[in-house]
Formats: sequence, C-alpha cells, structure tokens
Amino acid sequence: MDPTDEQAGAWTEAFDSGKFIRKSSEFREHIAKGELFDVETGRYHLYISYACPWAHRTLITLKLLGLENHISVDVVDWRMNSDGSWSFNPEEEGATADTINGESSLEGVYNRAFSGWNESRRIGTVPVLWDRQHNTIVNNESREIIRMFDTFANAGMGNGTSLCPIELRHEIDAMIDSNYESVNNGVYKSGFARTQAAYDKAVTALFARLDELELHFDGREWLVGEGRGQLTEADICLFTTLVRFDLVYVVHFKCNLRRIIDYPNLQSFVERMIDLPGVKETCHWHHIKAHYFWSHQNLNPFRIIPLGPLEGAHTH
Repeated sequence: MDPTDEQAGAWTEAFDSGKFIRKSSEFREHIAKGELFDVETGRYHLYISYACPWAHRTLITLKLLGLENHISVDVVDWRMNSDGSWSFNPEEEGATADTINGESSLEGVYNRAFSGWNESRRIGTVPVLWDRQHNTIVNNESREIIRMFDTFANAGMGNGTSLCPIELRHEIDAMIDSNYESVNNGVYKSGFARTQAAYDKAVTALFARLDELELHFDGREWLVGEGRGQLTEADICLFTTLVRFDLVYVVHFKCNLRRIIDYPNLQSFVERMIDLPGVKETCHWHHIKAHYFWSHQNLNPFRIIPLGPLEGAHTH
C-alpha cells in the first residue's frame, strides 16, 4: 500500500468513485447519572489535538462550560505519523505527555481500551474521552462528547452554562446536521477528492451552504434561538471549520471560490466566537496550519508550509 493511502486510511472508509467517505467512530458509550459511566468530577480525561477541528469542538465546549477542574486534558503532537496515527511529544510547544497512561502514542491508549486494537489494523482518532475508573475509552465521537459535557453542566459542575438547553435541542441538532455533510465534512470531501467530478460536487455544495449561512446570519449573532440567537453547540461545530478555512482549507483543500473573510456575516461570527472567554487560547494557529500542510503528504509531498495569509481569523 502506498504510504499516502495508508495514512488516508486512518480516517477514510473508502474512496468510492473518487469520493471521500469518513469512517465512523468506534467507541460510543455515554456518561449518564447513575449509569456505568456516571457523572463524576475528576474521573474523565480528554485527549485532543489542537489541529483537529473535531477535537477542537470538545476543548471549546469544556472551556465554555467551565469544566477545566472536572475533566483533565492532554494534547498530541501536531505531526500526524505516516500511518495516520498520533504521538505524544512534551518537547513540542503546546503538546503534552500522556499524563494518565504514560503511552508514547494514542495507539497505546486505544490498545488499553481494546486489547486487539493493534492487531485490528485500525488507527485511533481524536478526540478521546477516557474513564480513569474503568481504564477504557468512553467515546471518540466529538458530537456525542460535547453533548455529554452538557450533562456535567446540568449536574451542577462548571459555570452553570448550558450549550444545549432542552427547548432548543431539536433546532440545535437540525442545524448541526445541516452543516455537517456540506461544510464540516465538505472541506475534506473537496480536499481529498480523487476525481474532478467528486471535487466539483463537494466544493459546489460547500459554497452553496456557506452562501446560505451568510444570509442566515443577517441580523443574528448565533445560529439558533429567537431574535439574535443563543450560543449553542451548533455554533461551536460550525466555528471549528470556519476558523481553519482561510488559514488552511482555501489552499490545502482547494476551497478557493471565496474566503470566509469575503463573507462579512460569517467573518463577524468567527471573530465573535474567538472573543468569547477561553476560546482564543484553544486556537493554536501553528498546530493547525503546520499539521495540515506537513502531515498530508498525498496533497503536499514536499511539506512546504505557506507563509500566508496575512488576513483572517488567525490575526484577530
């Protein structure tokens, strides 16, 4: 197998007619009061990458809910290995060691949760929510993890904020669904397309949805809720894609019909998110930019990292 195909296999189920198809997450347990994975402070640990938009969702949610003293965090190196796996490297600025299990790679963490993991030839992804009590992975699906973090908030932990109030839950889920395939996954479908037809279809759908969102934000601050809206999970899930767009996706994934900075309402939304307490510190621009251009050698074989852009969310 070509090394670039092996790396792509870490997050790709198949390239069907040149189309990118994302793998499903493997661990899908839930934290709930009185259940096997109970709602307890100090019990759970989050493994993330600053570079990854899916992991970034969980870190922002943890910060906005004020859960830093209840759920600990470790950060992998921004460099993705040739097989698509992640390593711990405390020598790299912003990255950490594995402070819970002492592993040198995230594969070691996955193997602790499932003893046949290494033999399965699967590759572990971020984020990972780890349970210290049962020494296993609870969940590695970002959307489910951020919803579980709201469970902690509802149990009286954190700052009393909810990012998924029950009265808005249906609207939140509908908005996340509407943005997932065209925008969140759409940038990857554009960037990893292997035929012109697959690329054209993905990038057209991506910008059609961005055009819709630009209109949706006219007179609004947040995606859902009455009036100007209310900050929810839906905003976080959109933000982690948009904040990488001009810095990475325009060039690296050929998403170049427009930039986010060319959409006044979307750019204002991104800046509004960055200005929220605790959010800017989760945006590690070097990890984000270097990861994509260095790691994806199938797209950038010489690992040349662009100097620009001079404008965008990273300068806010």
